Amino acid sequence: MKTIFRFTAFLEGLSYILLLFVAMPIKYQMEDASYVQLLGMPHGLLFMAYVFLAVYLKPQYNWHTKAFILVLTASIIPFGTFYVDRKLLS
Repeated sequence: MKTIFRFTAFLEGLSYILLLFVAMPIKYQMEDASYVQLLGMPHGLLFMAYVFLAVYLKPQYNWHTKAFILVLTASIIPFGTFYVDRKLLS
């Protein structure tokens, strides 16, 4: 299950970075929302999978409240899931 969570965290982080730093600038600078529409749904699904897996794995990893909040907060900070992968999952 750890491998699935790490893979989901990687994909969620990657989709978030693409959404923020590629799709959003294209949307507002070139007035083309198609990239946001293309990346938005997969990112939302990956975000929900990340949160679900974090809640599911909390007892298995014995994360205390501070670590668990860090894992959840990482999903809304760019590059945050990569930090979690390196610090808590490696």
